[in-house]
Amino acid sequence: MGSRRLAAAFFAAAAFFVAAPVVAQKGAPTPRQSEALATYERALADFKSILAERRRQIEAKEPLPNLPGQALYLARVAVISSYKDLTDAMPARIGRPNKFEIPPAYFDADIEPLIDEYSKLFDIMEAPPASAQNSPTPFKDVVDLAVAIARAKGLAPEHAEAAGRISLGLFFAETNGKQNVRNARSNTYMGSFQTGPSEDRNGRRKWETIKGDIAAIDPALSARDDKEEARARGTDHRFNHWTNVRDGLMNAHADLFREIPQIVKTLPDPIDQMKLFELIQIVPTPTRAALKSGDLLNYRVSSPMIMKHLRNNSIFAFGQTDRARTSASFREILAAMWLFNRKFERAMAKYEEIKRR
Repeated sequence: MGSRRLAAAFFAAAAFFVAAPVVAQKGAPTPRQSEALATYERALADFKSILAERRRQIEAKEPLPNLPGQALYLARVAVISSYKDLTDAMPARIGRPNKFEIPPAYFDADIEPLIDEYSKLFDIMEAPPASAQNSPTPFKDVVDLAVAIARAKGLAPEHAEAAGRISLGLFFAETNGKQNVRNARSNTYMGSFQTGPSEDRNGRRKWETIKGDIAAIDPALSARDDKEEARARGTDHRFNHWTNVRDGLMNAHADLFREIPQIVKTLPDPIDQMKLFELIQIVPTPTRAALKSGDLLNYRVSSPMIMKHLRNNSIFAFGQTDRARTSASFREILAAMWLFNRKFERAMAKYEEIKRR
């Protein structure tokens, strides 16, 4: 009963914040403003309702629906989208900065407790299986593997270190830096680097082609790899942190490590470099084409399918203006990836901590 009372108190507190009177505009609201406000209030009520329902189901130990995080995710998108439409119609509703570093035009800082609850529910729903094989050094593993792979691809030490930093950003982008997690929105993508079975197998095959080079470059890392392979034998390699990171990097990113010297010149901001490699996860074909074009930042995508994939990953996903876009340059895409900024900042801080050690 205690947990239920705490949950009730949480939602009562949240309701107090979100039910606060709207800041008055000068004059009567226009029909557009009234509609935008009503839409936001409905979206907020729906978000609170699904949060409460998932919390109740979890505490009652009821079976959860298939993909239990999808309804939560869509409800959160609707809240952010409708708030952006509201602030477009009523700019006075743009408030103070928030701890999630979401642009204030997209997010009301008063509902921060609801997003905290959202994150807690995902932590529960995506907890690793009991058989998961954790690493005591998950962040260092990512950096060490990426650096070794980059060196095997012929990169100089400086650019190999950049590969390590970028890859740590991918770990945070995919799982917030949590190892061996499941996926509450997908039955396909799992593990520290959120790979599907075919991607994992492809990465393992590619690793075998450079394993000899890795052993020559870094014998200690190769020995660690042999131990992790033996440990993971007969299990889903995606739930061994080491093998999933290794195979995820080999599947999607290792072939592009050779492009890092030019990428660093074009994108000197380390966070932009991380964003570009995350786009290899989200929209690999146009991202590779943009890199080959010789004009990365001005390369434009206009395929409806590509725009859909971007929106499904929180890029141009919020508000009618963003969702109405039919094309975008890579400069615009990188700028629209603001929801990743906080994750990449955390990755940068963790990378600096690893290097100090």
